[in-house]
This record gives sequence, structure tokens and C-alpha cells, in this order.
Amino acid sequence: MPEPLLTIASLLREPRLVQACGQCLKGGRYQLVSLDPGDNPVEVLDRSREDFDAVLLEQGVFAPDVFRALGDKGLLLPAVVIGDVTGRQEYHDAEVHLPPDQLVQLSYSFDAAVSRFLRRGLTNGGGQGVGPGNDASDRWKLANRLNGRLGYLGVYYKRDPSRFLRNLSESERNDLIDSLRLTYRDLVISYFQDPAAANQALESFVNTAFFSDLPITYTVEIHMNLIDEYDKQIKLEGHKNNFLQDYRLALLDVMAHLCEMYRRSVPPDAPLGLAAIKGGFSRSAASYAMDKS
Repeated sequence: MPEPLLTIASLLREPRLVQACGQCLKGGRYQLVSLDPGDNPVEVLDRSREDFDAVLLEQGVFAPDVFRALGDKGLLLPAVVIGDVTGRQEYHDAEVHLPPDQLVQLSYSFDAAVSRFLRRGLTNGGGQGVGPGNDASDRWKLANRLNGRLGYLGVYYKRDPSRFLRNLSESERNDLIDSLRLTYRDLVISYFQDPAAANQALESFVNTAFFSDLPITYTVEIHMNLIDEYDKQIKLEGHKNNFLQDYRLALLDVMAHLCEMYRRSVPPDAPLGLAAIKGGFSRSAASYAMDKS
């Protein structure tokens, strides 16, 4: 029996971006519905609050008052924002950011967006204003719908094996790894200079690593290869490279966040053996990262 779809309202404006995102989500668990760019998004989502489970946004397209109006009406949905890694928040604090050159990770980003949204309790109001549609019934319906179709524990504990790295075709695996390299590059570039941007890149990398079941060895390899590239470039330019060792902190930060996601993936009533395995993963992952870096 096919897995049920979640319907995403696309508020993208750039035609090429619309086409690219449609291709990235084609055939998966998510169904993308493009809304008319000329329509008022607040009015459309208010009329169709039973039809959409998540929203796809383009960075900088809408003014802040649009998102305030959505919050006032209780129109908070899991969201992925396409745009540069800047640390800026568009819609709410559970949104997931993804640069346009890393769209191959889009389906994994929506997995993370739904999980973050439910985990942070935004279906319970999330501190937003109370408007005409923001009543307990509407919030319960959304939470129940998301939990029923994917489930909070389901998203974490029952990841989609068909999208695990090892189950992708060779070309899909290569595309995903290349995209993750770009994400990790964004993390390293901003790690010591722009903590907010670095945090967005870190979350994007960790989300995809978790939902694609990326092996720990691949994560460390991505880190080491990038640092080696920087090392060669710095030596060619005649500069000192001692500071590169400090970027081990970035790798350890990634591992710590990844271990936390695996820890949360264990349901409260999981067998003790499974919980022990996950705990062992957390310890071994951190040790492996420290040894290799």
C-alpha cells in the first residue's frame, strides 16, 4: 500500500525554481501544488487550511507583515525556505532553510520541517497571536493530520528506507553527496564568522544526514576532504594553516546534533535493546569523529 502524501503549498515566484523543486519532489511522499503568484497567500491559505500540510517559500519574497498575518490567523504550517544561508528567519522558528544549489535535499528537508514543527509545538499556537481561525479545533486538526499521515515518532523512527543513501541509484547517491558537500562548505565558511548562518547550514546537513541514513564515515570524509582542499589552497598562497585544526569543532558540532537526532528517534516504549544500540551509536560516532579529525 503506497505511503500517504502530504500536500505542500508552493509560494515560489521564480519559474525556474518552481520547476526544479517540482522535479526534486516528483514521485515521493510529498505532492507540490503551486499557488497563483498573483493571489494573496494569506487569503488562499485561509480558504484552504484543510488542503495543505506544509508550505514551500522563497527567501525575501514576502514582507514580514504577510507572515504576521498568517500567524494571527493561526496559519502556521511546516515550512522549507529556499534561499541563501543567512541565519534570517522568515515564517517561524521551526522552518528549515535550503540553498537553491542544494535542492536534491528538498524531500529530506520537508521530513525535518514536519518533525521540527511538531516537536516545537507550533500546532499548539507557538506563541502566535489568536485570530479568527486560530482556535483549538484548527490546531488539533493540523496536528492530528500530520501525526496521522507521517506521525511525530513515525518521521523519526520510521524513516523512508527508499530514500536511504544505500538504496538510491548511483547517480542519485553521487548527487546527494555532492549536495551535502556544498552544505558542509556553507557550514565551514560561516562557522566562526556568522553563527546564525552556520546554524542553518549545520541543521540542513544534519537533517539530510539523518533522514538519508548517511554513514558516519561519509560525514568525516566530507569534512576531511574539504579541510584538505583549504589546506592546499592556503599553502599555495603562502599563508599559515594552523587555524584549520579549529574546524574540528564544526565536525564535532555536527556529530553532537546528529547523535541527538538519533536519541530522539527512539520511542518512549522502545525495547531496551534498541535504546542501547542508539546510545552506543551516539558514543561511537563522537569518538570516531574525534579520532579521525
